[in-house]
Amino acid sequence: VQLQASGGGLVQPGGSLRLSCAASGTIQSINVMNWYRQAPGKQRELVAGITRGGSTTYADPVKGRFTISRDNAKNTVYLQMNSLKPEDTAVYYCNADSITYLNGDGYLRNGVDYWGKGTLVTVSS
Repeated sequence: VQLQASGGGLVQPGGSLRLSCAASGTIQSINVMNWYRQAPGKQRELVAGITRGGSTTYADPVKGRFTISRDNAKNTVYLQMNSLKPEDTAVYYCNADSITYLNGDGYLRNGVDYWGKGTLVTVSS
């Protein structure tokens, strides 16, 4: 099971970006999916999270500007980022807290705490 994030880039202040993170493998279900970010010299922080049923949570700095969503059929989570600010500049990471999947022998297994490689978001004029 792997997570692959994409969609980062350079954007001007006030602009928008949409990040995607797709989980691959023989996945049966994914519990909570999250987006974290880590700015230079700072600790990694939770940006937003979404349960399998669609309940969401957001960090205060992004409330009203970012929207997290997911497509369970595609095992994909998205982060729509609007009204971007320079302080949003960071490497963004997707995370799945637990994933149920079929192993090579055809048995269901449950793994925890999966991370994708980060995607860099730079907000600058």
